[in-house]
Amino acid sequence: MKRTSVLFFSSVFFFITVFTAVSVSAAPGVGVVNLQKVLDKSSAGVAAKKKMEAKMKEFKASLDKEKEAVLALQKDMQKKADAWNEETKKEKALELQRKKRDFRVKQDDANLEMRTLQEKHLAPIMKELETIVEEVAKKKGVAVIMPNTAVLYFDKTVDMTDEVTAALNKKMK
Repeated sequence: MKRTSVLFFSSVFFFITVFTAVSVSAAPGVGVVNLQKVLDKSSAGVAAKKKMEAKMKEFKASLDKEKEAVLALQKDMQKKADAWNEETKKEKALELQRKKRDFRVKQDDANLEMRTLQEKHLAPIMKELETIVEEVAKKKGVAVIMPNTAVLYFDKTVDMTDEVTAALNKKMK
C-alpha cells in the first residue's frame, strides 16, 4: 500500500511539473518598440515633424534678430562707455536690461508654443499608437510591449517597431 501511494504521488507530481513547464513555455512573451523610430518613419510622424520644424525655423529667425540687437547694444556700450556721462550709461544699461528681459520672454513664449504645437500634433499619433500596439500585441500573442528605452537588452526577434509603424501608416492614411 505504501508503494502505490508513493507511486501515485510521484505520478501526480510528474504531471503537475510537466503541465506547469508546458504552460510557462507557452505563455505569451514580451515585445519591444522603438517609439522614436516609429515617429520618425511613419507618415503621420514625418508630417508632424515637418510642421514643427517649420514653426521652429520661424521662431529661430525672430529670436536671432532679437539676440543680434541685444549683442549690438552690448558692444556699443562697451565701445562708447568711456565717452558717455553717467546718466547716458544708466539709460543704456536699463535699455540693455529691458532688451535682455524681452528676449528671454520671447524665448519662453516660443518654447511654450513649441510644446503646445508638439502636443497638438503628437498627442493624436500617440493615442492611435496605444490602440495599434495593443492590436499588434494580440495579433502576435504577446502579453507585454515595452519601449526599447526601458530595456537593457532585447533580441531583435522581439522588436515590433516595423510592424507598429506599418500599422500606424495604414490606420492614419
